[in-house]
Order: sequence, then structure tokens, then C-alpha cells
Amino acid sequence: MSQNLREIIRLEYKKCVEDPIYFMKKYVKIQHPVKGTCNFDLFPFQEESLNSLINNPLNIILKSRQMGISTLTAAYSLWLMTFHNDKNILCISITQETAKEIVTKVRFANDNLPSWLKVQCVEDNRLSLRLKNGSQIKAVSSAGTAGRSAALSLLVIDEAAFIDGIEEIWLSAQYTLSTGGRAIILSTPNGVGNFFHKTWVDAESGDNGFKTIRLPWHLHPERDQAWRDRQTELSGVKGAAQECDCDFSTSGNQVVPVNTLEFYKETYVTDPIEKRGAGDDLWIWERPDYSKNYIVSADCARGDSSDYSAFQIFDVESMEQVAEYKGHLTTKDYGNLLVSIATEYNNALLVVENNNIGWATLQQIIDRDYKNTFYSTPDLNIVDVEHSYTNKLNRQDKKLIPGFTTTNKNRPLIISQMESCFRDRSVIIKSVRLYEELNVFIWAGSKAEAMRGYHDDLVMALSIGLWVRDTALKLRTEQIAYTKTMLSGIKKVTNTETRPGPANKIISSPEESWNMEVNGKKEGLDWLL
Repeated sequence: MSQNLREIIRLEYKKCVEDPIYFMKKYVKIQHPVKGTCNFDLFPFQEESLNSLINNPLNIILKSRQMGISTLTAAYSLWLMTFHNDKNILCISITQETAKEIVTKVRFANDNLPSWLKVQCVEDNRLSLRLKNGSQIKAVSSAGTAGRSAALSLLVIDEAAFIDGIEEIWLSAQYTLSTGGRAIILSTPNGVGNFFHKTWVDAESGDNGFKTIRLPWHLHPERDQAWRDRQTELSGVKGAAQECDCDFSTSGNQVVPVNTLEFYKETYVTDPIEKRGAGDDLWIWERPDYSKNYIVSADCARGDSSDYSAFQIFDVESMEQVAEYKGHLTTKDYGNLLVSIATEYNNALLVVENNNIGWATLQQIIDRDYKNTFYSTPDLNIVDVEHSYTNKLNRQDKKLIPGFTTTNKNRPLIISQMESCFRDRSVIIKSVRLYEELNVFIWAGSKAEAMRGYHDDLVMALSIGLWVRDTALKLRTEQIAYTKTMLSGIKKVTNTETRPGPANKIISSPEESWNMEVNGKKEGLDWLL
């Protein structure tokens, strides 16, 4: 090799070391789905993203589909492995098959490097590649131990929003990155409340050290609005929003849509005027107004587990949240707290879920003889709810039990009623704790529940309160109004009306119609009210 050629190669090698963009554009080959094998000619948004990967140790990428970010990550990994010794790169994705795609891209690019750039490969299999200089890349699936490895130079987590148990993976990875390793977390959105969304939100707030990179579809120079419209035709509105728009609010499966929740957050959510209890667990937004009626709806927990006992207090008429509790108390202490707070709020209607541990809490309430406890039929549903009562009058004859029973039959109806109240904006919530629970309250198949690792205690307390208010109380109010209307009509009876009986006696006055003779005794109709 001539001296002149050696110098050219030396200078060219130096350029590649110092400028990864130059290295990629000139020497990295990719497999394009249309063009076939070609140079990796980076788009401007890819160059900006690469600069962020180089300049920041922690990067989180919210991206549209098919933006070439996996290819960019592979090329960056190859640059690290080629020009640095002993780099250890780990790629994690939902499955091994998706994780190995980056390794496959690295292998292809490395195979197509000119001989004077290529580092000899000493180990090459389907899921890993190791070079003679000690640098290597490996692909694994998202098992709980995926992040447990030797010290990492670079951790790549692909489709992070769709990986179950990613919190454990990230926790494990902290130790492997502690020696100065870097991380790239990338994904299309998958709703809110998951690890990817929380990490993104914290990064935007500057709370976790991650650099955010947002890559919606329109940054790609080969795409236009016609292309975007075709995606809606192919995938539907929700699917296209998830795949193209980098929009958390349109990509999830929350029971209450995120845009509705955002309206509530901006309009109503506010700090309480008072916090009570050792842990400030009881939040107050409005103190009792003795001209109003209130409902206290409660969800119960054992008090010594990860679940919380929770209750909501609402103005019955306006359905405005006035107080809320979420904390750990024994069943006896929780029962005492419920009696105390319900009494404070004008002897509010006290609705306590009686499933499982709820019976222990209800027993304390019964022992305290709270007068306005909700009683219901054993299997409360939309048909027999009108026969439910909110006091203990004739409860044995009517086969009533204390509390509210949530069943597989009525739970979907309860959740649907709650969602409808938010859709109609007929309920007013002020709690950021409740807002956060609603953000992670999702449809898991046909069942509504909290995302894995989250809680829905406040949401269920809310849902039960809304259901009782809009079914049992509403029906009782309508029945009372109907009875009053009927009796008002009776009062208007004129003296020309007749009363059935042997003598077909003429009623001489309205008052007489209120005093029928029953078994020789005078009895009015006031008992109907």
C-alpha cells in the first residue's frame, strides 16, 4: 500500500472516529424495504437525534412508526463497537425476535464495512455479536432479569411502553449502568400511567436526567398529509394516532378518555384547603354546609397491605367533591373515621362496600349505631336497586344487608355510570390523587381495572357513590315525588265525588277523604309519606 493511500485511509479513519454522522453516511449500509442495500443517508431529524444520543447519557425517544430510529440505534451501536474497545451493549424488547432486529442491523452493516474499517468478529450468532477488540452487542427478551448483566456501556429498551414489568428491568439496569453506562429508551405511545409515559413526563419536568426526543410522523421528509390519511384508513383513528402522532392521550385505553381528564385537571383539580391525620391522608376542599346533603362512599382494605382504604364525599345535588381519604387504617379505626366524618357532614348517607374485609368495617359502624347507613339487597343491580333503602327500617322483612355489594353483574354497570358522568361532565372532582388513579384505570380486555402496579381504590369509591346517587337515591326521590303528587290529587277531591261502599256515600269535604274508618278507627294517609 502506497504512503499516499495509507495517509488517505488514516485521515478517513480519523474522520469516522470524530464524526459518527460522516461514518454512517459514507460507510454504513442498510437494507431499505424499497431501495434494497444502500447507504444510510440520514435525514435531518435523524442527525439531530444522533447528536442527542452522543451528547446525553440518558435519552428517551417518543416516536412514530418507521422513522428509522432502530436503524439509527444500530448504526450508533456499530460506531461505538468499531472505534472503542470493550463496549458492552444490551438490547431489550418485548420478545427475543424484536430485540434481535438491532443486532441483525449491526451485523449487516458490519459485514459491509470496508476491510480497513472492519474489526474482526470473534463470535457471531443469532442474538449476539462480539468483536476482537472486546466490544459486543446482545439481544434479550423482556424477562424480569433482562437488565441483570455485566456493566453496560449502552442499554437499549425498544417498545418500552408495551413491556410488562419494565420497572423491574429498569431497576436491575441501574446497577449495570452505574459505572457510566448510557441508556436509550424508545417506543411509540401506549396510553398514560405506564413506565414509559411516567419517565417521559418526568424527563420533560427535568426530574430524572433523561433527554426527550419527540419524533412525530411529519418530521419524515417522505411523508405528507395524504400518507397520514391513508394510515387512518388502514389502522383506524385510534390505531393511526398511536402509530403516527406521538400522542399519549389518543393512544391509550383509559376508561375515561385522557382529553376529558385533562379538562378536569385544568378546570377543577386543586389543592385541598385542609389536610388531616398523621399522614395528611384526609383532604378537605369544602367544609360542611348545613343546607346541603352529602354522600360518603367508601372502599375498604385490611389496613396492613398495599391496598388502601378510601372514601369520597360529594354534595348529593351538585355531585361536587368536597373531601377525600386514602390511607392505611385498621378496619375498626376506619369504621370510626367513617362514622365521624359522615356525622360531621350533616349525617351524610354512608355507603360502604361490603365485599370481603368491608364487613369488619361495617360491623364497627353498626356497633356505633350510625343512623344513615346504606342498606341494600344482597345482589344489588339495576332491577332491584329501587327496592334498596338507606336506613334499617324493616330490614329483616325486606332482606336488606348493610353496605353495597359489588358483583360481576353490577360492576360493569357501575363503571359505565362513572364514565358517563365524566363524559357528561356532571361530576366535579378536585383531587390530584383521584385524577392520577383515573389516568391508569384502563380496559384490560372487557374488564376495567388499574394498570399493573397501580391502585383504583379512590376510583371504586367514586364509582359506588355515583351509582348509588344516580340510581337508589334518584329512584327513591322519584317515588316520593310520585306519592306526593298522587296524594295531592286526592286532596283535590270535590264534594261531588263518591266513595265506594254499601251506601255509596257522598264525601262532603276534602278533609273527610283523609279520615277513612278502618276497623272502627280513624286513620289518615300521612303514613304514605
